[in-house]
Amino acid sequence: MPDVITELLRSARTIAVVGLSTQPWKAAHSVPAAMQAAGFRIIPVHPSAEQILGEKAYRSLLDVPDKIDIVDVFRPEQEAPEIAEQAVRVGAGAVWLQLGLRSERAREIAEAGGLAYVEDHCIAVERASRRITLT
Repeated sequence: MPDVITELLRSARTIAVVGLSTQPWKAAHSVPAAMQAAGFRIIPVHPSAEQILGEKAYRSLLDVPDKIDIVDVFRPEQEAPEIAEQAVRVGAGAVWLQLGLRSERAREIAEAGGLAYVEDHCIAVERASRRITLT
């Protein structure tokens, strides 16, 4: 897994965050904020927010008009298969389930669609431990 993680973080520029929180004290806000501070473009995916972290928010991955390198998931693991299906449909490069989240079905969907897959790892911790910065 570490080789996949390093490769993803070195090649990615745009991260769509499904479940990015509007509440700064939550990990679903602070983790994407840390990735943004390290130079990654964050695309918020949130059902009702207009803007988060200074970026336009989209209701679903299917609404995002830009290329997505990584879909970072901060939603309950039972939602992960549907998110993985959407990630495949939009041609994302990878699905990343945050720390504490696992889904065998999401893995199957992502990998069958040719996407890299990471689960149960914090993207910000992995980026910091590898000292990967785009700024």
